[in-house]
Amino acid sequence: MQAPAGPVDGAALRPADPAAARVWDLAATVVDPEVPVVTIEDLGILRSATVTDEGHAVVELTPTYSGCPAMGVLRDDVAAVLTEAGYPQVEVRLVLSPAWTTDWMTEVGKAKLADYGIAPPTGRAAVGHNRTSARLSLAVKCPRCHSLNTREMARFGSTACKAMYVCQDCLEPFDYFKVH
Repeated sequence: MQAPAGPVDGAALRPADPAAARVWDLAATVVDPEVPVVTIEDLGILRSATVTDEGHAVVELTPTYSGCPAMGVLRDDVAAVLTEAGYPQVEVRLVLSPAWTTDWMTEVGKAKLADYGIAPPTGRAAVGHNRTSARLSLAVKCPRCHSLNTREMARFGSTACKAMYVCQDCLEPFDYFKVH
């Protein structure tokens, strides 16, 4: 089973089948260990949930990038939630293709990031476009004072998915979840 391609909000991926939907709903409660205010559904890394004929739960996750150190913890957390819910066997698969994009994040997830003090991604990912071409630089809004008068301090912030910015109005540094 391959994860659906393209920018799709997690709610659109939730299975219609009640048994699979229950697995999805349970897995969707797992929070990201690096940003504990967002769930794996909010981030768009929860890609599918099914139940086999034997009643085993199968969940597919797409990491934000192939070397994401949180994936081991997420795999264990999803397995624990489903095992506690009574599934006799749980398989959590990591799916690398198609590659994750910030376009898969939910609007709820982006709002949670901002409330937590992390600027959510701005714009859409350039999926399928030549990334070496000139990029349009979008302003990053400060999650604290909402000023657009910000600047990048470092391309990598607390994790590789984020960049470090500073607001030139309130002078507070903050992480920005990079578009990719």
